[in-house]
Amino acid sequence: MAGMPSAHSSGDSRAPGTERDGGTWVVIPLFNESSVIAGVIEGLLEVVEHVVCVDDGSTDGSAEIAEAAGARVVRHPYNLGQGAALQTGIGYAREQPGAEFIVTFDADGQHRVVDALAMVALAREEDAAIVFGSRFLDDRTRPGLLKKAVLKTAVWVTNLTTGLTLTDAHNGLRVIRIDAARAVNLKQDRMAHATEIVLQLGRTGLPYREFPVEVLYTEYSRAKGQSLLNSINILVDLVIN
Repeated sequence: MAGMPSAHSSGDSRAPGTERDGGTWVVIPLFNESSVIAGVIEGLLEVVEHVVCVDDGSTDGSAEIAEAAGARVVRHPYNLGQGAALQTGIGYAREQPGAEFIVTFDADGQHRVVDALAMVALAREEDAAIVFGSRFLDDRTRPGLLKKAVLKTAVWVTNLTTGLTLTDAHNGLRVIRIDAARAVNLKQDRMAHATEIVLQLGRTGLPYREFPVEVLYTEYSRAKGQSLLNSINILVDLVIN
């Protein structure tokens, strides 16, 4: 997995003997990430008991690899888009007995497990229903000038349309308490879901926080062209929808 951090470098912070979190369900939209998904899942399963991948019509064996790595896998028969995969995963996780929090987590290794754990801890400590990860609350993440400009524009549009005040509205790392998750009913299949989910969560009136996270722009993700292309797609979808 050239260019990918190991599960430990992605943020394994669990002390020896520490119990895994059984009340947190991690939801991962998955599409053609066969070379990296096992490491992502293995890192998460060191600290949580439940990881569910929604395979969105992958053609490279991603679903089978995810299952072998220990995740539950829900399959879309063909590619419906990240928004649809996220809705399927949230819908699945929020119906599980004992579920307290849902963490949305990217499949490509850009998110750190240690950040997800800290966000869940913050939600519990401060009784927050939603914790949004933000790469712009500190200077650890270096997305590049053009991507940063596009993302900042998307944040401005999102804050204008949702009434929330966020610094990074399109970060895929989020913690959503189950009562808030019940309000999520995404209709935007593709990138515009990132604004739609903020709008729906904001309408709950439940308390929210932001938490500084580091997004790891790896050689792998840059080679796929995800970094800038996804940002441009977000703006295009915001304008169209």
